[in-house]
Amino acid sequence: MVRVDEKTKEIVEEKIDEAIKEIFSSDKPWVTIVWDDPVNLMTYVTYVLMELFSFTREKAHGLMMQVHTQGKAVVSTGSREEMEHDVARLHEYGLWATLQRGDQAL
Repeated sequence: MVRVDEKTKEIVEEKIDEAIKEIFSSDKPWVTIVWDDPVNLMTYVTYVLMELFSFTREKAHGLMMQVHTQGKAVVSTGSREEMEHDVARLHEYGLWATLQRGDQAL
């Protein structure tokens, strides 16, 4: 077992708290990403994007093509809670979706 003095322990806890605050900070945008999958038809993905996000057919089709050709597309941006909700809704429709901070490389 490694022994850590109180000063080091406080510094480590402070760094952890800073990291947690950074991750959950509401001033940084989060994104919802839809990923390509071998299951859903392109027309279905277009329909889901129109249904959930009220995109025009052209916008939804463009995002679907990005998913199909590039493997993924960002479909919404907002707070972490909003993006968690969007990911859950996309999962309900059977699409593969994740969220991540908007300032991270896609």
